[in-house]
Amino acid sequence: MLTPFGTDGGVNYAEAARIAKFLVDEQKNDGLVVNGTTGESPTLEESEKLHLLETTLEAVGDKAAVVFGAGTYNTKESIHMAKEAERIGAHGIMLVNPYYNKPGQTGLYAHFSAVADVVSLPVMLYNIMPRSSINLETPTLLQLAQKPNIVAVKEASGSMPQISEVCGSVPPGFRVYSGDDALTLPILSVGGFGLVSVAAHVVGAELKQMIECYETDPSHARRIHQKLMPVFKALFAYPSPVPVKYALSLMGFDCRAVRLPLVEMSEADAAPVERIMRELGKLAVTA
Repeated sequence: MLTPFGTDGGVNYAEAARIAKFLVDEQKNDGLVVNGTTGESPTLEESEKLHLLETTLEAVGDKAAVVFGAGTYNTKESIHMAKEAERIGAHGIMLVNPYYNKPGQTGLYAHFSAVADVVSLPVMLYNIMPRSSINLETPTLLQLAQKPNIVAVKEASGSMPQISEVCGSVPPGFRVYSGDDALTLPILSVGGFGLVSVAAHVVGAELKQMIECYETDPSHARRIHQKLMPVFKALFAYPSPVPVKYALSLMGFDCRAVRLPLVEMSEADAAPVERIMRELGKLAVTA
């Protein structure tokens, strides 16, 4: 879930609650991740992160899973945020690969274990090589999957051979989620369970239909995937989450503003997003 900012640069919590309700009630998302990269977590202060969690739980916590992005490249800080999320009432936590310091596989195992061991919440690991510069290798993941509360992985490594190996190797009940909108259908085909999405802000209902019909009507799922490919292309043609914030603003939400080092798109960069939203019939305001 993206984080809306007000004209003063602060988090607009009232708009965050409205967006959360829209994502669950209208876009048919089964759950929301608060304080992920799409939520601009690197530029949020701790108090903002925790208040966003409280706001989202109050808005939709009785209707959808609310997962808190507790992971950082600092294990002590990640432990603190995981404990705070559990105290507030999050339904689960997401732990991203420690970025920048590149701890290696032994360090990855130690980091994830240290955080998972101090909470009882379900834990989703987040393997994203392009942003973290380190890959959670399959043997390490399988070792971590033996921990009772590490129950899922968001796979955004971009490597279909690896993702296929993961899907075929994890223990029963362990869920593999696509972390890349455009790879969701291929990941479903090798045993993936679902999707942690950016595009579901604006095409959540369509993505849910694709996932739910895949097993019984794969050809229909394929048609939905092909229809949505231009959406994925437009939403990732500029640093995320800038395009999706603009797209959702076209649907009537006050969420276009971003925090530095991100900057808003120029009119030329924004034009493809507006065009695809218009083609989908999703414009609620005049751009």
